[in-house]
Amino acid sequence: MAYEPTDEELVHLNRCVELAAEGLAANDEPFGSVLVDASGKVLFEDRNRVAGGDQTRHPEFEIARWAAANMAPEERAAATVYTSGEHCPMCSAAHGWVGLGRIVYIMSSRQLAELRAGLGVPPGPVNAIPIQDVVPGVPVDGPVAALEAAMRDLHTRACA
Repeated sequence: MAYEPTDEELVHLNRCVELAAEGLAANDEPFGSVLVDASGKVLFEDRNRVAGGDQTRHPEFEIARWAAANMAPEERAAATVYTSGEHCPMCSAAHGWVGLGRIVYIMSSRQLAELRAGLGVPPGPVNAIPIQDVVPGVPVDGPVAALEAAMRDLHTRACA
């Protein structure tokens, strides 16, 4: 069932789409994420940077690293990560290990896997596993139907 974000959440989610588009424009994969503190202030944002050969350069992983270095544990727990796509298992684990709070994603891993399969793209080297199967108890909301078409377009263009 799709999640209906608030207007404030939509601002952050739209920024995730913009970051994903920036990634695609830089010949990278279209993923973007934003870290927001409990008061709604954006603390950190990034896009995928795997085109250089390091497949761990996901924005969600970079957020976890940044949060571990720059936030107290209680601040991390109260923060929200907005992201264009559901975390992969590596990013889910990093999120859990540093104790970040809620995740809101636009497109689920299952949706992305189905889209890529339909485009004839072979699956990646790591299984798509729901966040809660990796990090039980983390609050997760998504997918966000209002922005799915934008992300489908970016991923379709990336696979062309």
